[in-house]
Amino acid sequence: MRRFILPGLGIAVSLTLVCVVVFVILENLEIKRSLTAFVNSTGGWGVLACGFVKLPIVFEHGPDHYYVVWESGCAANKSYLEWWANDTPVGGANVSHHVVNAQYKMIDKAHHRYSAIIGPVGLATKVHYKSFSQNLSTGDFTITRRNETERTRILVIADNQDGSNEFRQVLSSVQNYYGKGNAPDAILHAGDSVQTASKLDHWQDHLFSPLEDGGGYQHVSPMVFVPGNHDHDKIRTPTNGNVYTDMYHGILTTEGLGEPAVVNGSYHRFFHTTSLGSARIVVLDSECPSPEQLEFLEQELQSEAFQSAQFRIVAVHIAPYIEFWDPSAWNKRGEKHWGEHVRLEYDPLFRRHNVDLVISGHQHNYQRATVQRDPQSKHSGSITYAIVGGAGGELDLVRVENWNMYNVTYLDHHFVALEVENQELRWTAKNKGGDTIDTFSIVR
Repeated sequence: MRRFILPGLGIAVSLTLVCVVVFVILENLEIKRSLTAFVNSTGGWGVLACGFVKLPIVFEHGPDHYYVVWESGCAANKSYLEWWANDTPVGGANVSHHVVNAQYKMIDKAHHRYSAIIGPVGLATKVHYKSFSQNLSTGDFTITRRNETERTRILVIADNQDGSNEFRQVLSSVQNYYGKGNAPDAILHAGDSVQTASKLDHWQDHLFSPLEDGGGYQHVSPMVFVPGNHDHDKIRTPTNGNVYTDMYHGILTTEGLGEPAVVNGSYHRFFHTTSLGSARIVVLDSECPSPEQLEFLEQELQSEAFQSAQFRIVAVHIAPYIEFWDPSAWNKRGEKHWGEHVRLEYDPLFRRHNVDLVISGHQHNYQRATVQRDPQSKHSGSITYAIVGGAGGELDLVRVENWNMYNVTYLDHHFVALEVENQELRWTAKNKGGDTIDTFSIVR
């Protein structure tokens, strides 16, 4: 910033200009986003360098909690989150405001990460929050919570990875779909949000910046995150170099509230369940199969909560039936075996226990198959497998297998608008130009 030097008033004028800039930023989200990009690229300056390097991103955290992560440019003397639940952002009788001190993690000298948990929020239909860092605060963000009878809109994306330009085009189409000022109620990301989890700039360039510029949905649309092979590695120790992976411990079951992200050299489990509207969603970790995950899956699929849900969904990064891949990697480097446990161990359980929809990424294009369940299944009807790995990563165009099951194949970038409303599920896949490439529905 250029300082205006006036005799006897230099310092006062400089501080006044800073305060005016900060005020304008806090009142104008678009300016705030632009400044965030500037600070990310330059390391920041003045008082703003200790401001927000990354605005909050919110994750679902069980039925009535949310996990919020944000970042500043320095180790703030005070950083916390304030939240309240009611139907209006400001005012209202008997509205309790809760202050949660943030947990701190230093990534490097210019990136200082904070996290806090919202909840329990009970039956609130609106949850409002703001983050504070040093002497700055964000504006108010509002999470809208839908009940089982209301329309719940879920943005489904996967595998943006290093295709930042394509990802931005996809997000532009998403904005056109939902309309200015509107946001989906949740985001289901089916994995591979970055190319290399150990590289700080990949998290910024591949995920945070495109999301910020593409509508900032991550502030108000809780993310259901499905871990992919590029998002973390299998060496889950505190020294594995993954600079953001441990933030995803926030999406686990509420039994882990307050526990550290790493215990005895291992991350918390990533597999968990959540409910969005009239859908029950099981999230699986395809990268790290374990007896614990298999036991969890068997118990959850048979649970009353899952079986009584109007719609039963499984989200797992590696699809059980892959058809497109790099032929050399598939055949010579053994990558065809990466997800075999999903097909051989998990899929028979999906079919046996009445799963309606399996959502995956990994393969960088779009495919959907709706097939009849096995005759020996105790549930009649069909199961749908959808691969949605087209948010930005380099496309997979070469067929390496043919399972003779897919009704639709589309070899380009895309997103999916999923809606559940009481007894109806609606699925609309659109390409980055906004054209519809596939639709289907399930009506009870």
